[in-house]
Amino acid sequence: MTDHLEIARTLAFVERHGSALLFLWVLAEQSGIPVPSIPLLLAAGALVHAGRLQAAPALLSCTVAALMADTIWFALGRRRGRQVLGLVCRLSLEPDSCVRKTENAFLKYGMSALLLSKFIPGLNAVAAPLAGHSKNSYLRFLAYDAAGALTWSGAYIAVGYAFSEQLETAFAFAARMGANLLLLAGALLAAWIGWKVLQRRRFLRRLAIARITPRELQQRLTAGEQLFIIDLRSGLDREPALIPGAVRISPDELTSRSQEIPRDREIILFCT
Repeated sequence: MTDHLEIARTLAFVERHGSALLFLWVLAEQSGIPVPSIPLLLAAGALVHAGRLQAAPALLSCTVAALMADTIWFALGRRRGRQVLGLVCRLSLEPDSCVRKTENAFLKYGMSALLLSKFIPGLNAVAAPLAGHSKNSYLRFLAYDAAGALTWSGAYIAVGYAFSEQLETAFAFAARMGANLLLLAGALLAAWIGWKVLQRRRFLRRLAIARITPRELQQRLTAGEQLFIIDLRSGLDREPALIPGAVRISPDELTSRSQEIPRDREIILFCT
């Protein structure tokens, strides 16, 4: 009885504040505050199924909130470019590959990446500033981002609508577990974070052994050493090549263009 009462109170809270709550919650998440919106969107879908919440205002609130936050990130990406991307990726557990992975995805799919970016945690964080950095027009960004935000919020609300009865069972189970469920979730999250940190430390340890400084490279080139330099920078970087004779190959092309890489010289990889 207590479980059902707690569930009723939770759903009543969402129903009472409705679209305003969805707007503020999605705005906070898309601004970078770690408050997951998915549980709230699922609950909203269950309320729509019960006729206690209107679908159109809920979807509109989510879309407008996402657009407001993404517009700010878009403007920052246009003005500050890689500095903003580096800042966002530094907050992730894989800062060394975050920018490269997202830039490669954006180069491959273009603005279409915005249609599904909110479903992908890593890409969601940097999609808007990356679009600004790519110099696309704001109106084009707005069209794709609005479609992506509507698809994202509509999908989770639809899932909540379709599985409203199962969600009530899940809420009841969570209420029975209480603090134990939170402890279990916290332990699993801590274990996952610990594993990712360990992987990154191993990677940085291996990288430190093979790294060469720009000054050392310049000295070796001045001394006449025959080095083969590969420029791995993304195509979104519009800066001119800083090293004469370097060959630009993206990380994804290393395998397909391996025949261009000589086997009789030391290879230097240049990246941002």
